Amino acid sequence: MIPVPSNTRVWLAAGVTDMRRGFNTLAAQAEKTLCGDPFCGHLFVFRGRRGDLLKIIWWDGQGACLFSKRLERGRFVWPAAKDGKISVTAAQLAMLLEGIDWRLPQRTWRPLQTG
Repeated sequence: MIPVPSNTRVWLAAGVTDMRRGFNTLAAQAEKTLCGDPFCGHLFVFRGRRGDLLKIIWWDGQGACLFSKRLERGRFVWPAAKDGKISVTAAQLAMLLEGIDWRLPQRTWRPLQTG
């Protein structure tokens, strides 16, 4: 898991991204398309056309980090928006990276009594 500091925002780039891109071109996309500063310490998450590959760029204060993950089966759950950005929490990012539908998580149990 990526060591995300508590004050870090996570941004999903809506739509699809060319996964041949590296840190420099993804950082340029984050700056121009998402109107964000790629060197502010926030995480910018991009998804490929097939939906089984993610890339995350992050500036950790010392250097540029580029993370990628490919699912062997299934697809990453992604917002239906065609452009723009969506903010998610670190917990939602963790579920997304595991292939879990982070939009409507279901609780496994509910307490029957108080006390």
